Amino acid sequence: MTDRISPLVREAWTGPGRRDGAIEPLKAEEDGLHIDMAKKGMYEWWYFDAHMDSGHTVVVFFYAANPNPGAAGKAGVEIVVLRPDGKRVQRFVPYAKAAFRASRDRADIEVGGNCLTVTQAPGGLPVYEVQVNEKDLGCRLTYKAEVNGWKPGKGISHFGSMGYFAWVVPFARASVEGTITDGDRTIPVKGVGYHDHNWLDFAFPRIIDYWMWGRVYSPRYTVSFAFIQCNRKMENHAVKVLMLADGREVVLSTGEFDFIKTDFEYNSKAKHSYPRNLVIRVPGELDLKLSVRDVLESQDMLESFNLLMRLAARYLLRLRPGYFRLRSDFEISVTRQGKMDRETGTALHEIVLFRSAEQVAARPHADAPA
Repeated sequence: MTDRISPLVREAWTGPGRRDGAIEPLKAEEDGLHIDMAKKGMYEWWYFDAHMDSGHTVVVFFYAANPNPGAAGKAGVEIVVLRPDGKRVQRFVPYAKAAFRASRDRADIEVGGNCLTVTQAPGGLPVYEVQVNEKDLGCRLTYKAEVNGWKPGKGISHFGSMGYFAWVVPFARASVEGTITDGDRTIPVKGVGYHDHNWLDFAFPRIIDYWMWGRVYSPRYTVSFAFIQCNRKMENHAVKVLMLADGREVVLSTGEFDFIKTDFEYNSKAKHSYPRNLVIRVPGELDLKLSVRDVLESQDMLESFNLLMRLAARYLLRLRPGYFRLRSDFEISVTRQGKMDRETGTALHEIVLFRSAEQVAARPHADAPA
């Protein structure tokens, strides 16, 4: 199947083609504040996750302006703790704009009593401190980056007259250690983590059918990938982004890869189907196979909306938002300098859908001018 490429979408690649011939290092200021906090319709957030040896997963957002319905434009902090038994605890706490402070030259944020700081020795990788304390839910985590920072091309893509979307990844892989507060328990944890940073000037779901993303950590290699299927407003353009690191070094940054989704299975809780198998292939360089072992989370996202928003989403916008967090077995083969290495393991990846990915995948695609 040929991916649709629309001239309405100007991706960030430096070339040749939809890839980066030269991979630019990430600057500290690219993880600083970008938007005008006084201007409506602009959104920005810093995202962290960590998957712990204890079986816990922790997700933290620092919002300069939340993009999500019902909280759009609000500053605040959000923390999600997924317990080993699969139970999820989630809390978004909004704050007045006056209670939010962020530097523009690095990741240095205070919102309420919560904070994010970063230090980096010359020639070294950054160390981030994440501290969240909201009543009976919080964390104190230290992230020590293990992979160089990265962005796809220049980091900013443009979507017709809608606006721009920016994405940088200060680290795709880090060791994590610290504590989680869950109720009256303070739990020592350690594991592996990820951090990215987004800012944009329009409501991204307006142009999206679905997106799938994830990271793969093998002993030697790190992969970060995303597949974003735009809707008819962007002529069904498919945004594809992939990073491969060998140890610390990012060696591949590309949107030129096959992304094959097969064996869809319906999930009654999310009210959507998800692919049980994914194949990501950069011919001659990378072959990655993901086979779903467990559905860790499945959610009908309309259930978190109020009644008015549920009705508007379902009947006016004709959206059926669903979410999956999946654990898969992976097999990765990397070819560099004529030598192929193969490694295996397990990986976590996620899906957000506004329309059926199975139906979109079956929809005829025609080539469009680039």
